Amino acid sequence: MLLSLNERDHLAAVPLEKAYRLLNHGPSILVSARHDGIENVMAAAWACALDFAPPKLTVVLDKATRTRALVEGSGTFVIQVPTAAQLQLTHAVGTHSLDAQPDKLARAGVRLFHMDGFDLPFVAGCSAWLACRLIPEPHNQTAYDLFIGEVVGAWADTRVFRDGHWHFEDADPSWRSLHYIAGGRFYAIGQALDAAPG
Repeated sequence: MLLSLNERDHLAAVPLEKAYRLLNHGPSILVSARHDGIENVMAAAWACALDFAPPKLTVVLDKATRTRALVEGSGTFVIQVPTAAQLQLTHAVGTHSLDAQPDKLARAGVRLFHMDGFDLPFVAGCSAWLACRLIPEPHNQTAYDLFIGEVVGAWADTRVFRDGHWHFEDADPSWRSLHYIAGGRFYAIGQALDAAPG
C-alpha cells in the first residue's frame, strides 16, 4: 500500500541518536512483522528504550502470539506508536489473534505500507515508527518473553514529533499517544509540564 501524499508529506526520518525519544514517554505500541509471506500486527504495552548507540529497545512478546513467531523467523520487526485516533484499531489487534481470526488486520482497519530499503510492514496512521533488527537472546526470550531490537531506521510524523521532540500540546488531540492500563482502558498522554532548570 502507498501512503497518501498528505501522509508522505509529514513523514520525516529521525536521527538514530534521537530514536529513543520516540518511546521515552511510555506509550502502548504496535509490533508488526512479516515472515514467509505472513504479516501481522499486535499491540503491546511493555516496551522501552534500552540504549543510545547503537539505539536499542526492548519489548515483551508472549509465546502465544503469532507476531512473536514472525519476529523469531524473520529476525526483524517494527515498533510503532499508535495515536488516539487509532484507539479501536489498537485494541482490536491487541485482543484478537491472527490464528483465530485470519482477517484480523482488515477487520481492525490496519493499513500497511513499506519504507524504501526495509522489507517490513509499517502501520499507516501512527505517529512514529522504529525498524528493528532482532538481537537474539534465547534465554531472555524463552524465560521472560523479552526481545531486544537494534533500531536500524526511525521516522515520525512532523505534525506531532519534530526537531527531536514530541509536540503533543500543539497537535490535534487525535495525535496523542495511547497508554494502556488494563481491561480495555487506555489514557491519552496529557499536559506537558516543564521542570525549572536546576
